[in-house]
Amino acid sequence: MAAITAAMVGELRAKTDAPMMECKKALTEADGDMVRAEEILRVKLGSKASKAASRVTAEGVVATYISGGVGALVEVNCETDFVTKNEEFLELAKLAAKLVAEKNPADVAALSALPVDGKTLEEVRAALVGKIGENMAFRRFKRFETGAKLTSYLHGTRIGVMVEYDGADEQVGKDVAMHIAAMKPVALSSNDVPADLIEKERSIATQKAAESGKPADIVAKMVEGSVQKYLKEVSLFNQPFVKNDKQTVEQMLKATNTTVKAFTLYVVGEGIEKKQDDFAAEVAAQVAAAKQA
Repeated sequence: MAAITAAMVGELRAKTDAPMMECKKALTEADGDMVRAEEILRVKLGSKASKAASRVTAEGVVATYISGGVGALVEVNCETDFVTKNEEFLELAKLAAKLVAEKNPADVAALSALPVDGKTLEEVRAALVGKIGENMAFRRFKRFETGAKLTSYLHGTRIGVMVEYDGADEQVGKDVAMHIAAMKPVALSSNDVPADLIEKERSIATQKAAESGKPADIVAKMVEGSVQKYLKEVSLFNQPFVKNDKQTVEQMLKATNTTVKAFTLYVVGEGIEKKQDDFAAEVAAQVAAAKQA
């Protein structure tokens, strides 16, 4: 049986907004498995347990660059929020986005090797790390090249969206990008939702329905209903449009003769666990070191 620490309970609570004791019970049942514990809470407490599941802890920024039909979205991470406001760090992120768009690197390693004024981008990054005293890294990027139109939206520097679309009204493209930043769809349509996400939702729905005690045929209908509801909630075209919730995004696009072909959404630190510092242990180590000096 894994030891359940206060830090683990606190982390699960931060992710789910569930009561502390429920978090501890879920972690105990899951033998310390954070992902399984979150699933258990969703089964027991419903949607409340997933309200804050999208919260992220790693720091950094998202930068965008568009020139004609070529564009790029880049996430660059750092250790603290303080550095995300540093002008040189922000310029590094913008430079990376421009290089992705113009040079089309295959991956982050290829991006880092690109030349910048007689140096590589990696050397520029390393020099800034030495100057600021904090590590930073190019995490991921998405490049677009299209005969259609591109638009982007940044919500501060932590959420970035790029949309590929066809349509006469550029404001519609910008509105879609803002909608995506707010509602965070995972795919264009229900048919495009990744199979692993559907199966995870089906598993949770099955466990919740089974606890109802209803006959098997009713349980099957409940599960299918929950899955279909989930698909509508996470597919862009089926979501109620944020600027007019009387119509779906698909209906709005049809009314404005606009076609959305693709999008990418980055939320800084999504999927990254930030190191939890044990301050008591750190202080103890410093005291021990001082005694030995």
